Amino acid sequence: MTTTTLEIEGMSCEHCVKAVRSALEGVSGARVEQVEIGSAVVEHDSARVSPADLASAVTEEGYQAQVAGQR
Repeated sequence: MTTTTLEIEGMSCEHCVKAVRSALEGVSGARVEQVEIGSAVVEHDSARVSPADLASAVTEEGYQAQVAGQR
């Protein structure tokens, strides 16, 4: 399993946090560890889900996301 941190722009409230969490939870093979305003940490099966897939899920919700790091 890989842990990816995303930097997310456009989040400003708890509604945004819930929307991003929901989008990431909808990605098969991913488990959300933490979502807060401006970032998310997600553990995922790197054979099934890429960091770009995670960023795309957030982008589809209307926020800008980029990979900040992996471990």
